[in-house]
Amino acid sequence: MEEKFDPLVAEWFAFVKNPNFNLVEKCLKFAQILEYPDLNVDDYIKKISKIGMSLKESINDVKNPTYLISMLNEHLFENLGFSGDDDDYYNPKNNFLNEVIDKKSGIPITLSILYAEVAKFVGLDLKIAGFPGHILVKYNEEMILDPFYDGRLVDIDDLQEILDVNFGGELEFQPEYLDEVKPEQILVRMTRNLKNSYVQSFVYDKALRCVNMVLAIEPESPEDIRDKGILEDRMLNYDVALKYLNKYLEINPNAEDVDFILELIRSIKSKN
Repeated sequence: MEEKFDPLVAEWFAFVKNPNFNLVEKCLKFAQILEYPDLNVDDYIKKISKIGMSLKESINDVKNPTYLISMLNEHLFENLGFSGDDDDYYNPKNNFLNEVIDKKSGIPITLSILYAEVAKFVGLDLKIAGFPGHILVKYNEEMILDPFYDGRLVDIDDLQEILDVNFGGELEFQPEYLDEVKPEQILVRMTRNLKNSYVQSFVYDKALRCVNMVLAIEPESPEDIRDKGILEDRMLNYDVALKYLNKYLEINPNAEDVDFILELIRSIKSKN
């Protein structure tokens, strides 16, 4: 069975690679392509601008970054009521910036994108750090902030605690975990998050589209090649599933899940 061309994936790839659009515009395009075809990107740009301008108008001429971050936190989390969505963390909507703006809650990655964007209105150049399992924001190297928890300042102990919660105590903190991630990497990570949310909701067709979106950008990613094979099997596209599962074993022959993948291949062949 030949793979079908997906014009939405092609449109997404072209948008991601276009340097004329910033991260926020690409995040909103992401939402438009996947769930909200009638979404007006400009309307949400204006909503973010309104948040940023009202912050700017509320502060004096002090340029101290600690003061500015304190005012940013007060504005977003106390005055406007943004918060991390602990109650429904894996809801797919938490990956869409328009939803986060409307319902004023989200997950670390979407809240960090909004947080860093609003900070620009008061001259703060915040960087998004690709911390494993929990995106963070940093000012230079000395201030690490967690927009999921009201922009709190985190230290090494907090960072290790985040790793322990997400990885069962099997991951030790490394300084490179706080390295800045570029927009394309952020978009890939957000797409993978959404894929996982769709899989948990058994929405396999949309999960597969997310995998294809990632593979358009990172075509040799073993994790996504494997997941495409698994999802193609669930969509009953057995020939395509075998192609990608075999490719996964070729590029990652010592993977921890080799036995599972081999058994899946045997199962598909018995049906095919």
